[in-house]
Amino acid sequence: MDFNKKRILVVVAHPDDELLGLGATMHKLINEHECVVRAIILGEGITSRSDSRDPDSWQKELEIHRNNIQTAQKAIGYDSVRIYDFPDNRFDSVDLLDIIKVVEKEKEVFEPEIIFTHHGGDVNIDHQRTFEAVITSTRPMDYEKVQTIITFETPSGTEWIASSEPRRFIPNLYIEVGEHNVDAKIKGMEAYEFEKRKYPHPRSPEALKILAQQRGVIVGKEYAEAFMIIRTIIT
Repeated sequence: MDFNKKRILVVVAHPDDELLGLGATMHKLINEHECVVRAIILGEGITSRSDSRDPDSWQKELEIHRNNIQTAQKAIGYDSVRIYDFPDNRFDSVDLLDIIKVVEKEKEVFEPEIIFTHHGGDVNIDHQRTFEAVITSTRPMDYEKVQTIITFETPSGTEWIASSEPRRFIPNLYIEVGEHNVDAKIKGMEAYEFEKRKYPHPRSPEALKILAQQRGVIVGKEYAEAFMIIRTIIT
């Protein structure tokens, strides 16, 4: 698959998902393949930690969260980011059409050739709805410019789905990355004050490196990130 100089849109539910899902890959594609990458973060990512949603009581934390996004962006080097405020872990309380309209608008403005987004079988409802919105907004009509849709795994979201769930993450695309790419991912992830965790949590620096090694070993490489190709059109 040719990634050289592609316009890539990364559509995620929460601040930190863009790092967890493909931080090392973004760093590689930007620095080695001259890709232009834009991230769309749909949800505010924090208010579900209260018993009821009250954004006003989280204003300080939300401001910190938004600043953390900028720090993470610098660690990876992606071109631009747009932040929305759909309710954390409550995307199912929002009309799917409202999320679709956001993705369609961003797609129209940025004109990506490739979209990376969440795996549709994640345990997190926001991840599921984000996937549904991306798929709906990229129906393969004759005017659609998106040629490739790829989903990623989100540590602490994808692997925790029930073993009986039929939509399990089964990678069919592995992107080799270097240790410096993984280190950039970890540096960006550590910028998220409310999301980083200590080992053995899946979002800890040690666990993120272990996962990259494990995905690499599967395909005979030292480090890799794993993905599922949902659709790609070759013309």
